[in-house]
Amino acid sequence: MDLKGKVAVVTGVSKGIGLETVKQLLDKGCIVAGWGRSKPSLNHINFHFFTCDVASQSSVEKAYADTTQKLGNDIRILINNAGFGVAAPIDEMKVEDWKAMFDTNVHGIFYVSRLIVPNMKVQDEGHIINIASIAGLNGVLNFAGYVGTKHAVRGISHSMYMELRDFGIKVSTVYPGSVKTNFFDDIEGMNANDNMMRPEDVATTIVQTLETHPNYFVADIELRPLRPRGKQK
Repeated sequence: MDLKGKVAVVTGVSKGIGLETVKQLLDKGCIVAGWGRSKPSLNHINFHFFTCDVASQSSVEKAYADTTQKLGNDIRILINNAGFGVAAPIDEMKVEDWKAMFDTNVHGIFYVSRLIVPNMKVQDEGHIINIASIAGLNGVLNFAGYVGTKHAVRGISHSMYMELRDFGIKVSTVYPGSVKTNFFDDIEGMNANDNMMRPEDVATTIVQTLETHPNYFVADIELRPLRPRGKQK
């Protein structure tokens, strides 16, 4: 897809992978609607921020209405990036944390995609990228809730691409390993460090996936740091 002039919606744009993806899309000439709970310190003529909590259906519907009123409804790119994780043993996990992860990481993809897909079908072109995690491919100690949400993202994404491919719409899933972002801020015993991947590299892979030939479809992309424990002595 030629990205110049295309309208993209990116969720979770306040920091990390979402913000880096927005920056690179802008560099490619995209018009970006950034949806998030807090506005990033990013000023660009083609960046438009809309307050949105993807865990709330009404918040998503308002953000979509505000976006289409300002930018029109011809949205060709959707990056479902918003998400978070809480660590705890299954018998110590707070019910509200468990539900909040599913509301954001899983239900949010549905709330957003259901509004944007119809016009992609009309235009016979679109690309949706859902950001999962390595946790969507295997289990992780003390992360049953988060792992459950990311396994759900994988299943939803694969079903979506089967539904939408004949309408010219690609649905790709990205599975990053550890990335140096704020994800680890509230997770005890885990800290972001330089042995993790850089968010800008993950964003580059996302953008390169968007730029593929219309009949070339990348379903799954697994990303990992080469030396997660650093250089061996």
